[in-house]
Amino acid sequence: MIRATRFGRPLPEGGTIGVVAPASPYDSRSEVLRGVDWWESRGYRVKLAEGIWERDDYVAGDPRRRADDLNALFADPEVDVVQALQGGFGSAQVIPFVDFDLVAENPKPLVGFSDVTALHVALLQRVGLGTIYGNGLIGVGSTEVSSFSKERLLEVLRTGGVGPVPANPDDPWVRVIRGGTVRAPLVGGCLWLLMQTIGTPWEVDLEGAILFFEDTHAPPYYIDGHLLQLQQAGKLDGVVGVVVGEMHRCDWGDLRPVSDWARSRSLEDVLEERLEPLGVPVIYGLPLGHGKHLAALPLGVECTLDADARTLTVEEPVLRSVA
Repeated sequence: MIRATRFGRPLPEGGTIGVVAPASPYDSRSEVLRGVDWWESRGYRVKLAEGIWERDDYVAGDPRRRADDLNALFADPEVDVVQALQGGFGSAQVIPFVDFDLVAENPKPLVGFSDVTALHVALLQRVGLGTIYGNGLIGVGSTEVSSFSKERLLEVLRTGGVGPVPANPDDPWVRVIRGGTVRAPLVGGCLWLLMQTIGTPWEVDLEGAILFFEDTHAPPYYIDGHLLQLQQAGKLDGVVGVVVGEMHRCDWGDLRPVSDWARSRSLEDVLEERLEPLGVPVIYGLPLGHGKHLAALPLGVECTLDADARTLTVEEPVLRSVA
């Protein structure tokens, strides 16, 4: 069982956010500048990695250079938090060039979500680093990202995130797929990226873990296929609980071109069929994903999943002060 053994420190007042682009590039410079302004308006400094303005079609430049930027921010004593520019595609290209020994010697919180799942998994597997599934720089500067999401990220970075993961402020209802209570390390991220770790040197380890996943723009048969792949690879055999976040535009009818079939199982049909037989607690619907709200989530640390109460509670901080 993999769990976090290394931890960054809480974000101090006036601290520095180092920003790297491990995946897709920016579209307009204003996206980046808005994010910088957001941090500075709250009293923090922002240090942009050297290659932040690079573009190579749908990725932010050469993968080795992106990894060099990531390594440099972990090595930089001025940087308190390493935040991804955004997700998109390309984080997995960076992993072979990451200096894991350097990261282990300089543990810091890594923040990002979606495609950044690849880095969350690799850093937990290879270094034991606890990380944070949360908005990137473009997200905190975006008017489409809720104040709930931004304030939650600040709270986790300042305190380590211990306590209940908040429900969706617009719709707090959470679906119970199977009841029960369990305490274990929380591991996961975007389902598509978790599946892509299979067969790699940083293959996700879910033995004895609470699996968290979310996804976007994936029709029910995509989700069925992803979960089937994890199941047939043996990755679900040792899971002790499952937290399904927001499945943004993943249900039948969300996207008209997603299926050639006139009929389809619903997303919940798929979740029931694949997850209920695991015999472990399963909930669905916390604001964890690509929707309006994203409750920044510590990864790699002990959490309690109480499906009967429909709650997920972080039991140990993902960030820790040095005594």
